[in-house]
Amino acid sequence: MSNINETLAELMKTDGAKAAAVVDYNSGMLLGGTGSGVDLDLAAGGNTEVVRAKMKTMDMLGLDATIDDILITLTDQFHLIRPTKKLDGLFLYFVLDSAKGNLALARRILQGVEDKLEI
Repeated sequence: MSNINETLAELMKTDGAKAAAVVDYNSGMLLGGTGSGVDLDLAAGGNTEVVRAKMKTMDMLGLDATIDDILITLTDQFHLIRPTKKLDGLFLYFVLDSAKGNLALARRILQGVEDKLEI
């Protein structure tokens, strides 16, 4: 079991970690965040729209699936969005420096902290 602050601290131990957050995508509200280089309140609202758009598109396509994660690759950063499976309505947001971070490892770490997250 892990609370939001412990979860975020665990994510920030990852090589290349720049920022991390837990977001309620029903409201777009930032429930907790840490790191620098990203306005996490703004990112929470913007990425809420990304998650909602993808879920709406999947529904329109009749896909019977859930989102494991959404990857946005920028020039020098990876932005990972992972809707939580057991805590409906929340997602983890994780920003990595693409030169220092390992994307496969980051995805694995996100899955691990999600499993332990308790609200």
